[in-house]
Amino acid sequence: MSSSSTSVVGAGGVAHSASAIVAQAVKGSHVLKIDGYSRTKGLGKGNFINSEPFDIGGHSWCIRYFPDGNCTEHSGWISFFLCLSYIHATGVEASITLTLLDDVGEPVPSSYCLTDGIVYTFKFCNGLGFPKFIERKALEESSYDCFRVRMDVTVSMEIRTEGTSQFVMVPPSDMNKHIGRLLSSGVEADVTFQVGDETFAAHRLVLGARSSVFMAELFGPMKEKGTMFRDMLHFIYTDEFPKFDNGDTIAMAQHLLVAADRYDLERLKLMCEHKLCECINTSTVTTTLVLAEQHGCKGLKEACFKFLKSPGNLKTIMDADDGGFQHLTNSCPCILNELLANVAS
Repeated sequence: MSSSSTSVVGAGGVAHSASAIVAQAVKGSHVLKIDGYSRTKGLGKGNFINSEPFDIGGHSWCIRYFPDGNCTEHSGWISFFLCLSYIHATGVEASITLTLLDDVGEPVPSSYCLTDGIVYTFKFCNGLGFPKFIERKALEESSYDCFRVRMDVTVSMEIRTEGTSQFVMVPPSDMNKHIGRLLSSGVEADVTFQVGDETFAAHRLVLGARSSVFMAELFGPMKEKGTMFRDMLHFIYTDEFPKFDNGDTIAMAQHLLVAADRYDLERLKLMCEHKLCECINTSTVTTTLVLAEQHGCKGLKEACFKFLKSPGNLKTIMDADDGGFQHLTNSCPCILNELLANVAS
């Protein structure tokens, strides 16, 4: 919405004014093409495929396509639902329309589906839409294996007056600006790097959080004494794997693997993998798996998967309160599907 006002001085010096509040909504649409319906049916009732996300009214949306219906009651139908594709605390108010399009992109009159002008409140994952949009039997009898639908969305806005811009939306993150100012200001910097004739000040915690290499170099065991660097030099000059104190074996092998990967010492990297394979247990497997994924250690990764296939091991790790499994999901979310596939096989 927007507001405006005018002021006019009339006869006798009497001021007259007027103002208006204009209610505005943002409209947009998204066309979804189903190319190969016959290859998507059989997915199972209640199972869906998401469209690519699209933006309308400053919000990210997606269309959920249920080739076998969204529930048992609608298993004879193809269902389509509109969903917010990101978490929004307060919800977004919108009305929707769904239309089947013909070959030239024009609406098929009999398929024009409204929500009766009702404005719904959308929240993350609570899709709303059309459970009985196309009858599966009719589509299959027509041999129509490719079709398109258009979702029209009208997003309501909160009232805003002149000089404000308050929408029902989450503003973009500006965390990078704050962290960037921390670097440029040099406030509380606790580490410096000498590069040629230039010196750069930085913050150890930020570097460690952003890079596993910096984490190993700045926060590794006995870092102040240069133990890891000494061990790497020992290998470079003797081609022998360094000897660790029993209590430091796993941690030092992990940090030395990071350094070996960084400095392209493939033989040392494989030695570290071998040592870590011997030390896999419920306490170390999650950090070791993250390390293997981040540094391309195929053999070490397979050893972790093999350990997690043993009965009870995965459950023990997921039930533990040491945060190991959470560390795995946060650091390498892409590996979860691969992990589950390996365990299931």
